[in-house]
Amino acid sequence: MIIVSFGVAIALGIPLGDIVKTIETGLGGTLGHLALVFGLGAMLGKLIADSGGAQRIAMTLVNKFGEKNIQWAVIVASFIIGIALFFEVGLVLLIPIIFAISRELKVSILYLGIPMTAALSVTHGFLPPHPGPTVIAGEFGANIGEVLLYGFIIAVPTVILAGPIFTKIAKKLVPESFNKTGSIASLGEQKTFKLEETPGFGISVFTALLPVILMSIATILTLLQKTVGFEDNSVLATIRFIGDAGTSMTLSLLFAIYSMGIARNIPIKTVMDSCTTAISHIGMMLLIIGGGGAFKQVLIDGGVGDYVAELFNGTSLSPILLAWIIAAILRIALGSATVAPLTTAGLVTPMLGTSDVNLALVVLATGAGSLIASHVNDAGFWMFKEYFGLSMKETFATWTLLESIISIAGLGFVLLLSMFV
Repeated sequence: MIIVSFGVAIALGIPLGDIVKTIETGLGGTLGHLALVFGLGAMLGKLIADSGGAQRIAMTLVNKFGEKNIQWAVIVASFIIGIALFFEVGLVLLIPIIFAISRELKVSILYLGIPMTAALSVTHGFLPPHPGPTVIAGEFGANIGEVLLYGFIIAVPTVILAGPIFTKIAKKLVPESFNKTGSIASLGEQKTFKLEETPGFGISVFTALLPVILMSIATILTLLQKTVGFEDNSVLATIRFIGDAGTSMTLSLLFAIYSMGIARNIPIKTVMDSCTTAISHIGMMLLIIGGGGAFKQVLIDGGVGDYVAELFNGTSLSPILLAWIIAAILRIALGSATVAPLTTAGLVTPMLGTSDVNLALVVLATGAGSLIASHVNDAGFWMFKEYFGLSMKETFATWTLLESIISIAGLGFVLLLSMFV
């Protein structure tokens, strides 16, 4: 990303003396907004995973829903865990649980795997504190709480479409793939817990959802204030402060250190080791995102964003649709659901100044576009293929199609929501 940024900057005619400054501005501006939320989110998720909280959430829901509704149990568990954990981490954590349930109930691993990955992918694309929506909210200047609130409204029907409904279609498209046994040998030895050793279901769910709860309360109150028009006061200012992404993630992490660690007599050194491991695992991801931010800034400073804005000047095409199209093209070309929306921001931002479109919806449309048609240049494609033991054809007919359904359905629901907000 950095090498490409230098090359494109030279090609666009940015003065040589300004190129490094442009790259530093893009890298620093992007990571400055993201690093706190992203880093704290990684630590929060790791604490929930290492304490056994994620396993407790999954197994409790499986037991409650029963064998008949097992897919819905998997969806709800994956959705809750997916909010707290990043996509790859959630996948690695949940797949052994999915395999265990599959053996016990004698059902296809893919029958459970499709709804699981649908829920994880939707949370990754639409909901903060995941990197895509968090970064884009910052770039567009959108309220992150609104992104979260509207993201939830869009995520629920999208998961239903891409999960249980798509599973039935996939069964007809590639029936033989539902007989595959898959392999998780590459994951190595997994940390497993006896259920009585794990924290309670209620506290595990509350810890995972606490940042969502805090941000949502602040956003709902702000929206009510705008609608009803009641005066600002110190109480509302305090709630807004607590509901800010950085504050809510900090408070949630402190609560997780207590609920997943201290309250269970886990030594603070062990808790801190989990936090350290979480940060070391996202180091490369932060650099990739920073590289994407640098490339975005080169596009803006080089005039590409203004050129695209001029190109679509006077067009009746909605910024929501345009953001989705650009993100989708970049996703197919680049393979990364994190870099694609970042680059989209550099091209779409100049257009937003002349539009009264809801910025949170543009963020969600960009996130939806960045998920489309995952194929051979995306790590998720190969992870899905190998874990579920599928052929290339079967992976295209399941994973690639699943991601495309999420992308198109997400856009549809964003456009529908745009009629009301």
